[in-house]
Amino acid sequence: MRAGISWSGGKESCLALWHALEAGYAVKALVNMASEKTGRCCFHGLARDVLNAQARALGIPLAQGIAPADMAGYEQAFKKTILSVAGLDAMIFGDVYLEEHKSWIERVCNEIRIQPIEPLWNREPGELVGHFIELGFRAVIVSCDARLLDRNFCGRPLDKAAIEEITRLGLCPCGEHGEYHTFVIDGPIFKRRVSIVSAEVVRLDGAWPRWAYDVKKVRLQAKRRLGRPVLDRRSCRPKKQATKGGHA
Repeated sequence: MRAGISWSGGKESCLALWHALEAGYAVKALVNMASEKTGRCCFHGLARDVLNAQARALGIPLAQGIAPADMAGYEQAFKKTILSVAGLDAMIFGDVYLEEHKSWIERVCNEIRIQPIEPLWNREPGELVGHFIELGFRAVIVSCDARLLDRNFCGRPLDKAAIEEITRLGLCPCGEHGEYHTFVIDGPIFKRRVSIVSAEVVRLDGAWPRWAYDVKKVRLQAKRRLGRPVLDRRSCRPKKQATKGGHA
């Protein structure tokens, strides 16, 4: 089945992508919406060139639509962006437990005759984010609600220690209510690793105050490939390929 995925660049959309690929979906596009006013990804605030680099690292093209500054036309722009990707049968989403948003997705997809797929739905948030980390994904926190988390969380790796701190504060470990957002830089489905070259923490005061890790420049790096074992015919046991300048 040919599918697109609703893409933020963060952990839930990335984990949903992993599940979709494992299930055999042919994912043809990362569907993302950017603000007409800022040119950045809605909600996560990532720049287009940063998302494009992440898409190249995954080997899946980015299909980015533009949402009006007042967000009034967001739904129509979202539908148009999905339909701009030819031949899609389904759209994958990374919702966890917000019924209102899931109902909106189901209605929107039904209206354009696209099947919605929710691989993370009703998963326990703590187990879900723990699974994300255990699979080997790496992410950094790029935005957080300034009323709930301090600036030190921005730019911090999303690891078990960070999740434990967020949970102790009584917040959803997945940040499902917008407590924080992430940018995934590596993982088992990445063909190359995303390295953040320059970024700074800034405070943004819009509809609500938040801290943002403004990623300005990234570069892609090759991932180390392990050599194949060489058969030692004398012992009939696998023998590791020797590597130059160090151990195998």
